Amino acid sequence: MMDPSKIMQVGLGFWASKTLLAAIKLELFTHLGDHAYSVDKIKESTGIKGNAALDFLDALYSLGFLEREGVGASAMYKNTPETAFFLDKNRPAYIGGFFEMANDREYRFWADLEEGLTTGLPQNEIKQTGLESFTAIYQHSVREFTEAMTSIQLGGFSAFVDKFDFSSYNSLLDLGGSGATLSALVAGKHPHMHCISYDMPAVEFLAKETVQNFNLEGQVTIQSGNFFTDELPKADMITMGNILHSFDLEKKKLLIKKSYEALPVGGALCIIELIIDEERRHNTFALLMSLNMLIESDGGFNYTMSDLEGWVREVGFTRTEIFPLAGPTSAAIAYK
Repeated sequence: MMDPSKIMQVGLGFWASKTLLAAIKLELFTHLGDHAYSVDKIKESTGIKGNAALDFLDALYSLGFLEREGVGASAMYKNTPETAFFLDKNRPAYIGGFFEMANDREYRFWADLEEGLTTGLPQNEIKQTGLESFTAIYQHSVREFTEAMTSIQLGGFSAFVDKFDFSSYNSLLDLGGSGATLSALVAGKHPHMHCISYDMPAVEFLAKETVQNFNLEGQVTIQSGNFFTDELPKADMITMGNILHSFDLEKKKLLIKKSYEALPVGGALCIIELIIDEERRHNTFALLMSLNMLIESDGGFNYTMSDLEGWVREVGFTRTEIFPLAGPTSAAIAYK
């Protein structure tokens, strides 16, 4: 018998998505912390009003994002191990920053996906302002966007710092370094490395905050500029974390060419990103992220390792490798 349940689940998936996003935005999981609270206590701490609070909490319980003792008005709710670990703002592994940004921005922009598909044009602040991609996005909130990117990339960056062999390198240039998180992680784990976090002037104050918080002054340098038009600083290795997918093919190739020219013989270009699998089937998140690039950028898209190998060999890189990081993220390396 034919079963429409998957169609129903995905077609109305925004119901569940928005329920989780609202819980994160209202800081439900942070208020719960390590405690179990009643419906009334949760309403008081989150500002939720009315009878819908019970349905809201039970929906989250049914979806697997809360644990519950009892049923109805007397029930007690608490975090699951996963929501306590990842969605409590007081925990170091908090990834909710990305979901806060998704709630405040992307949720509404994705309502215009069909317009993006039929026009090929971005549907975010670029559409509204006509400004360049990141300049337009930063008009909303530089801090929110930067912290969102940091929260979603932390797992992949940490895995890269652990898995990549830094012993042959002494300096790193992180293009599009944003809040300097990757540079700070590398410098903290590998004290022999000097790192340059390079990005737009708009995020320089956030990058400096990170350096100060990690006590890495002197080991991590913050440099502002335009990596399309300015000469890149020299370094033994160059990293790009979720940067290359933000741009069209012409700009992708330009960044790869400029990276090649800035590296010494034996240098490495390290791309940390959602690489689409060769069958274009299994890494669903990478495929959906590519659609997100349609929404969020002027021509950006995700790609396969074969695509990347073609681009890097065009400019002279001689050897490539790829290895998995956290979740759907991979590190693709091109050696000069």
